[in-house]
Amino acid sequence: MTGTGQKDSLGGIFVWVLLLILVWGQAAAAKVVDRVVAVVNDEVISLSELEMMAKSIQAQPELAARFESDRALQRRMLESLIDQKLAQAEAKRRGISVTEEELNQAMEAFKRQNHIPDDAALAQALAKAGLSLNEMKQKIKDQILMDRLMVVTVGAKVTVTEEEMHRFYEQEYPKATGSLVHLQIIPIFYPPGADQAQKDQIRQREEMILKEYRRGVSLEELRNRYSLPLQDLGFISESDLAPRLAEFLRTLKPGEMGSIETPQGFQLVRLVERRSGRPKSYEEAKPEINKFLLRRKMSQKFSEYLKTLRDKAHIKIML
Repeated sequence: MTGTGQKDSLGGIFVWVLLLILVWGQAAAAKVVDRVVAVVNDEVISLSELEMMAKSIQAQPELAARFESDRALQRRMLESLIDQKLAQAEAKRRGISVTEEELNQAMEAFKRQNHIPDDAALAQALAKAGLSLNEMKQKIKDQILMDRLMVVTVGAKVTVTEEEMHRFYEQEYPKATGSLVHLQIIPIFYPPGADQAQKDQIRQREEMILKEYRRGVSLEELRNRYSLPLQDLGFISESDLAPRLAEFLRTLKPGEMGSIETPQGFQLVRLVERRSGRPKSYEEAKPEINKFLLRRKMSQKFSEYLKTLRDKAHIKIML
């Protein structure tokens, strides 16, 4: 779901987006002078961990635009990491687990979603970010544990009525009244603390990639040549996009790719296809709405539950 669904599920997608950046990023952790930014009971949160998470959101203009400043984004990411630490400890205490088979299935799904061909390509990209496959698996495992803890602690307390689904469809469900656009995003980041010379190098890289694409080099070939990430967003209603991105897309024809400069680097945006949107009927949208409302209600209840864990925890922030 787009629009409202994206906003309410923001917390739930943090880790999955983070994993994408860990795999394809610019090895940010290796270049940060690391230090502890928070202590949660006996667990620590490092600056490199926090900056990787912040970069994962900065890579997506439609998410980053929701924060007033980089400082606000960083603080929100820190709060999310604290909640993760608390949830992981509570899941362990309750005996909630993830089998090796389940973890392997999640890894395969992650590779498919992010266009990573095989374990060798994944391991190579992870090595550039200073990570191992085992560390990657642990991050995915932590997210699964957090989701399962949410279901165990608040799932039985949540229901969705027919009236709520009807009201959501009429008042909040995204209606595709204009065009739908199929987008692919390629983030190219400045190194942490980049000086002007380093920024100029990244700009030259961005210009070279665009020039080669416009000369007819396929996106797949460019991805392989430059080890580029690729976020395929699928079809999104133009009305759900950030105004700046929607305006930019009007300058592109299907198949074309352009560049948006951000404080963190560049976003190469490829318009794959544009088509007229037809709003889904209530019956078509009902399963999606039910799933979304259940998830939203559980997330709200789970946030309240995490507050009770915070009240019992020793948390020290040093940011």
